Amino acid sequence: MTIINGGQMRKVLLEVINEHGQMGPSMQSDSILDEAARRLKIKGNTDLEQALLTLWCDFFRMGLLCWGHDINNPHPPFCHLTEQGRRTLRTLSRDPVNPDGYLNYLSQSGTLNPIAQSYVEEALKTYNADCFKAAAVMIGAATESVLLELRNTLVERIQALGQSPSKKLRSWKIKEVLDAIGRELESRKGNMDKKLAEDFESYWPAFTQQIRAARNDAGHPSNIKPLTLDTVHASLLIFPELVKLACALKSWMQKNI
Repeated sequence: MTIINGGQMRKVLLEVINEHGQMGPSMQSDSILDEAARRLKIKGNTDLEQALLTLWCDFFRMGLLCWGHDINNPHPPFCHLTEQGRRTLRTLSRDPVNPDGYLNYLSQSGTLNPIAQSYVEEALKTYNADCFKAAAVMIGAATESVLLELRNTLVERIQALGQSPSKKLRSWKIKEVLDAIGRELESRKGNMDKKLAEDFESYWPAFTQQIRAARNDAGHPSNIKPLTLDTVHASLLIFPELVKLACALKSWMQKNI
């Protein structure tokens, strides 16, 4: 019996769509679905073929695909990639619409603690269910977990030197913690190697503020649409780079503070 998980089916279908999309501005649904079913080896298995069709329809619901080629051919089997679909396929191997690829790319950035990992996985599920506000909150929570872990390492190293960490570094307010980490690292930047110092100076404020701002907009909304799909998409794409920087800073702290 053929066993296919949803992640594998999604990955294969996206790869086939990507290949057909590179052939021209218009595609045909039957050709894409037939090729995906062939690669997945599910042809003739009605249950799995229907699962593939459900996933195919999801891509239209998510706005990656739209029916038609032009005004004279506006109906199936013709279809085309939307601008959102083209953006997604440009980063297919690590785009959140491809959870397995995203998690694999993330694992190369560094090891997450179990709490952060669970929030990332939830963020991917909610993002692909079009629950963008929920996804923003989830990836924001994952970010906070990573940053609090970094804070704990910094506190331990300062205490190991017989010094007392600042009160704000131990605050329960994440904004105060972020600012305190930034000040501590800024004061010790001269002891970092050139690349780490440059990465910290260039990316730390952008990483932490973009994701945190999106999380706050979703969690404390002032209007009915507090954030856009593009904002959440950006937060998810930025997160692996934040993890990479946090892991590099943690490793440096353990050896140099």
